[in-house]
Amino acid sequence: MLDLQLLSLNKFSCCIFDVGYACCIQQDFVIEVSLSLLLTPSTLPADTFFTPFEDFTADYPLPDKFGFPFQYEPHPISLLAVKMLQTHLGNQQDWDHNFGLTNDMENVIGKMFGVLVVETEQAQIGYIAAFSGKLAGGNHHPKFVPPIFDGVAKDGFLNTGMTALSKMNDEIRMLEKLENEAFATEITDLKVLRKKHSVSLQNEIFDQYKFLNQAGEHKSLRTIFADASYKNPPAGAGECAAPKLLQYAFQNKMKPLALAEFWWGKSPKSAFWKHGHFYPACREKCAPILAHMLAGIEMDAVPAGEN
Repeated sequence: MLDLQLLSLNKFSCCIFDVGYACCIQQDFVIEVSLSLLLTPSTLPADTFFTPFEDFTADYPLPDKFGFPFQYEPHPISLLAVKMLQTHLGNQQDWDHNFGLTNDMENVIGKMFGVLVVETEQAQIGYIAAFSGKLAGGNHHPKFVPPIFDGVAKDGFLNTGMTALSKMNDEIRMLEKLENEAFATEITDLKVLRKKHSVSLQNEIFDQYKFLNQAGEHKSLRTIFADASYKNPPAGAGECAAPKLLQYAFQNKMKPLALAEFWWGKSPKSAFWKHGHFYPACREKCAPILAHMLAGIEMDAVPAGEN
């Protein structure tokens, strides 16, 4: 987990890893970063993430087509997966996250979860699960598929890049405190260098997100959003549950059958998010990504007015 303290900002863009944690590294800004807490990627075996339907029967017919992710009613088979995951959330003791479902109202952070019902290469039916952003301060937990890119992995390039930015910020502040005109040019040069480094680091982060589809085609985050006429990907793109689930399914030769996403806990900011309610995939962050990832998959009829 990166602990970031923003001191001043001017036209910035953020790569958000979770509610309350962001890496703002574009254009002019001053930032301090503490790298004392970093997460180590999990080495959980692949089958940790697939949960078979042990009591699967004909009472749960499989869908003929994949549901349109931006406007859908959860399929009964996905409701079975949701019920199993919600039972797990209520009983698990592997991690501690305050969803606001008890009397403890301090630092409440509700969370979006997703399930993807899949068929394995061995024709086994079950589901995989994911959460949006981070959960309990981490990217890796039993039962949940890993992130597409682990931005806070120990010894990663982001660690090195943010350390370099922090050193530049320290040097700029030190020179500015001297209030000596002799250092004005040096300060300006350092700020230009910092901006270039920031943009380069931001682009390198974007390029670590490479999304897969069923045809085995990879596309980077920047390419996907550039093709959709975005100047830059929006903050948090690639961190939602749906892309994580599809990525893991395609990496492991699983066939996606049905998707459902629901909010768990209380919302820290908006009354829009309600505990236990289902929600479609977010359009701003996910529409271009899912257009690539779901290419070639037979889907329910697209509602009128949708692309």
